[in-house]
Amino acid sequence: MKKEVDAKQLLKILVGVAWLDGIIQPEERNYLRRMAANTGIADDPEIQSLLSELKPVKPAECYQWLEDYVGKNPSQEDYYGLLEAISALIYSDGDIPTQEAKLLTKVQLLDPSSESPKSTGDKVLKTIQKLYRKAISEHV
Repeated sequence: MKKEVDAKQLLKILVGVAWLDGIIQPEERNYLRRMAANTGIADDPEIQSLLSELKPVKPAECYQWLEDYVGKNPSQEDYYGLLEAISALIYSDGDIPTQEAKLLTKVQLLDPSSESPKSTGDKVLKTIQKLYRKAISEHV
């Protein structure tokens, strides 16, 4: 049951992430539907409602789901699963809108293995540098 609850929470976050730029791209839609099917929650009424795209998910709701999922002390496994799923969704359409990049940066700052003495500013700068390098390498 816990796995199903976690999968449902994660998929809700991903739907919210897909809505951050105001529209769910076809590649994002395919990714979300595949993930729902692969985790066995495609028939869940709440998931069906979210995947129907009848009602957009507001950014504040997405961020709240993210906070609820991660909690105050995320495990390495939960954190990396979340980061991997969000990254796969964001990169699925080959376009990284500003809103999605900001969310990805915030998620990367939650890494439980990062050194705590670093300032938030240093972490943000390092994350932006990584995103920039990755974007440059993909377009070369």
